[in-house]
Amino acid sequence: MSISNAKRVTIIGGGFTGLSAAYELAKKGIAVTVLEAEAELGGLAAAFDVDGEKLDRFYHHWFTNDRSVMDLIDELGLQDHVSINPTNTGVYYANNFFKLSTPLDLLKFTPLPMLDRIRLGLLALRARKVENWMELENKTATEWLTEMGGEKVYKIVWEPLLKGKFGPVADQISAVWFWNKLKLRGGSRGKGGEERLAYYKGGFVALAESLADKIRELGGQILLNSPVESFERIDGEWQIKTPNSTITSDHVIATVALPLIAKMVSNWASQEYQAQLNRINYLSNVCLVLELKESLSKTYWLNVNDPSFPFVAVIEHTNFESVKSYGGRHIVYLSKYLPHTEAMYSMTPDEVLDYAMPHLQKMFPAFSRDWIIRHNVWKARWSQPVVEKNYSQLIPSEQGPAEGFHLCSMAQIYPEDRGTNYAIREGRKLGKKLAEQLSR
Repeated sequence: MSISNAKRVTIIGGGFTGLSAAYELAKKGIAVTVLEAEAELGGLAAAFDVDGEKLDRFYHHWFTNDRSVMDLIDELGLQDHVSINPTNTGVYYANNFFKLSTPLDLLKFTPLPMLDRIRLGLLALRARKVENWMELENKTATEWLTEMGGEKVYKIVWEPLLKGKFGPVADQISAVWFWNKLKLRGGSRGKGGEERLAYYKGGFVALAESLADKIRELGGQILLNSPVESFERIDGEWQIKTPNSTITSDHVIATVALPLIAKMVSNWASQEYQAQLNRINYLSNVCLVLELKESLSKTYWLNVNDPSFPFVAVIEHTNFESVKSYGGRHIVYLSKYLPHTEAMYSMTPDEVLDYAMPHLQKMFPAFSRDWIIRHNVWKARWSQPVVEKNYSQLIPSEQGPAEGFHLCSMAQIYPEDRGTNYAIREGRKLGKKLAEQLSR
C-alpha cells in the first residue's frame, strides 16, 4: 500500500517529543502523520493495567518547576489531573535508613561528620548558583563533586549513587549531568524546604493519549504498530517505509534513539554521519514493578547507597500517589540501569524477582514473598544516554544532512537530562519552528 502525503510532515516516534511536535504542526493546519512502532503511545511513558487503573511501566514524576509540561497541561485544560504532594526521600546506608527530605534531615545525617553535612547542604546551594555550565563540561561528576563537597561526602553520598545509576560507565559521567540534577531538585521545594513533586492521575500515558486525541481532532494522523524500516529522499520528497506502507512526505522529524535512526538512513547517509549517530552510548533499563499487600516503608524515594544492592533505588509509588488508586495495592519500583549485554537484561520476570528477593529481604526483614500479588518486569533498550565530558561536541545537529530531515531525540536534550518536561519543550519548539517555515 502507498499513502501519498504531499506537503506533509511525518514524525517517527510516538513519545512526548513526537506528539508535541505533531501538536504544534496540527495547530497550524499542517498535515502531520505520527508513526509509532509499538501498539501504544508514550514511549518510555507507556503503561499497564493495575486493578483497572493505568500505571506507568517506568516510574515517573515531575518537578514543580517543570514548566513545559505544566504549560501544556494548562493549554489542554487538564489541570484537574495533576496532583502535587510533598515526598519523603531517604537513603539506605550501612544497614540503616535515613530521611533526607528537608534541610533539617540533612543535619541529622549521622554517617557524615557535622562539617561534612554542612558541606553537603552548601553543595546543593552552590550548584544552583552556577551561571555558566560550560565551565563544567571538561570535568567528570566525580571530580566536580569531590571539589565541591570533599572526599568523604563524595564517597558516602555521591559515589554509590553514580555507580548505582551508571554502573561500569560511572567514571565517565559529566559534571554537567550531576549539576543539572542538583539544580532541578533544589528548585522543586516548598516553603519548609520539603521536596514537592507532581504526578498525572491515570499515569503519564493518559496525558500522551489526551495529546494524541487533540492531534487527531486537529486533523493529524497517528499510526500505531508502524515501525519505520528506512526513510530516504527520492525525487525531492521523503519516502518513509514501514512493513505495511510507504509514506511520502516533505519533511521527516525523527525522535527515536540515534542508533535506530542510523539504521534507517544507512542506505544513503555518509559513514561519518552514521558514526556520529552511533557515537553516543546508551544504557538500558530493567524495571521490576511489585504489587504488594503491604507497604515496605513510609519513604517514596529511597536511594540505596550500598554497592551490593543491585538497584539504584526503591521507589514506593503509593507513598506519593494514593494506594486507593490501585485497589489498595502498594506499588514498588526497583530500577536498574545497565548495558544491554549484561545478564539481567536477558532475565525473565521470574528470574529478576528471584534475583531481587534476598536483597529486599535483607533491607526489609519483614518482607516476604506472600506479600506479592503480582510482579512485572519492563525493559527499555535505549533508556539513558551516557552524558560524558564535552557532551555538547557529540550531539548531532537538529538539521539532518539532507533537506527536510530533522532530529529531535532525548540524546540531544542538554544541558538538561532526558525527561518528559524537556521532551515536550524540544518537540514543541521544533514543531513551532517548522510550522512557521511551512506557513510562509
